[in-house]
Amino acid sequence: MYRYDEFDHTLVAERVAVFRRQVERRLTGDITEDQFKPLRLPNGLYLQLHAYMLRINVPYGCLSSRQLRKLAFIARRFDRGFGHFTTRQNIQFNWIRLDEAPDILAELADVEMNTMQSSGNCVRNITADQFAGRARDEIEDPRPWCELIRQWSILHPEFGYLPRKFKIAVTGAASDRAAVKFHDVGLYLRRNAEGVIGFEVIVGGGQGRTPYVGLTIREWLAKEDLFSYLEAILRIYNLGGRRDNPNKARIKIQVNALGIDEFRRLVEEEWAEIKASPLLNVDPAEVARITAYFAPPAWEDLPEETVALDRLRKAQPAFDAWYRANVVGHRTPGYAIVNLSLKSPGIAPGDLTAEQMDRVADLADRFSLGELRVSHRQNLVFTDVRQKDLHELWTELARISLATANIGTLTDIVACPGLDFCSLANARAIPVAQDISRHFSDAATLQDIGELTINISGCMNACGHHHVGHIGILGVEKKGQEFYQLTL
Repeated sequence: MYRYDEFDHTLVAERVAVFRRQVERRLTGDITEDQFKPLRLPNGLYLQLHAYMLRINVPYGCLSSRQLRKLAFIARRFDRGFGHFTTRQNIQFNWIRLDEAPDILAELADVEMNTMQSSGNCVRNITADQFAGRARDEIEDPRPWCELIRQWSILHPEFGYLPRKFKIAVTGAASDRAAVKFHDVGLYLRRNAEGVIGFEVIVGGGQGRTPYVGLTIREWLAKEDLFSYLEAILRIYNLGGRRDNPNKARIKIQVNALGIDEFRRLVEEEWAEIKASPLLNVDPAEVARITAYFAPPAWEDLPEETVALDRLRKAQPAFDAWYRANVVGHRTPGYAIVNLSLKSPGIAPGDLTAEQMDRVADLADRFSLGELRVSHRQNLVFTDVRQKDLHELWTELARISLATANIGTLTDIVACPGLDFCSLANARAIPVAQDISRHFSDAATLQDIGELTINISGCMNACGHHHVGHIGILGVEKKGQEFYQLTL
């Protein structure tokens, strides 16, 4: 995992101090809520239906056990004992007191976490494949590039007040587990005809009230040109994106109004002027420095445990169902990737209690080299589990209700907080997800049905990604009543 350097520590500490002064001004009445809003949003603080909500960055979905224990502490000390993992691989706390928000940021800084740009009209948290660095179908680990983009974009002086929020996802695998084409910019690591790895650049994807699948703006981009090309895209968007209507302000609207060919022409024209700038060249030495943080761990030289696992699976159908649904092949013999489902029957999708966070942190130390990931489908992942430990891990996860055998099935539901928490929502999402998961809780039924995804959003903003589920459920309001619109 990436570790903060001296610059990172200084930046985050100074940001916490500035935000503390801003909060004090709001509490004393020196500034109004309207004046406070553009100050709190870039620090991840929302004002929701019942309280303030704080969104915490989990860059490219990577968490250490130490960081998860800190999140458990925050859940107990500052919230109501739980947190909610989101479709941007972040975590939200829904019951925050304004006077305590700066203290939370200071606690996060102790474990190299922050809330900067987790909201607001800026480049948000960079997301990635939750199996990055471990997947068998990966040509290159995308996490170093995610970290480089994070450092390039954080507090960028030109892109702090874009027409609307801006989201970037990166993957290095053949299978798109990062929903790359539904982002403002999506990056696929690709080999060109000469076998050199670069990026296919996608632009103009997004959901909300006007959903679009992103389009390829460049088939292959050299790695050294990544920053300058992203800068050119963002400049064209910043200059030409609509600011008169927030519903029309995303880059997807601009791309589809101009057409991809014209948008490409504008970007390439801008890029030609700035690509030679030494400030925007990707320094190979810096790439090497960042990449070193993501070096593979010291995996043991282990045999495949196929025979022993087959015997256990035949003897225990419940373990077999979990193994088939939740365990994924690892790039290294003798290891496995394990999905922890946060979708047990009747539970709000993505929610985890403080007690569960502490237990998961302990299990990560014991079974996954102290590391875990957050997926964009609101589940957790252990990346480095020895195959010989799978049965014991399954037993331990079952004790804390995190061994539901449903990854990729209809009860692996994605849902936003909906009208239970969100001031923008038209209808509830969580109770619908809970009812469906209870109704289809039988593992054999889930296996018979096979792969089928249900995504639920409480409003047209599509935080539950209802457009891209096999079945999408959208909450709508008619004459003060909650209704639901279905999409197939």
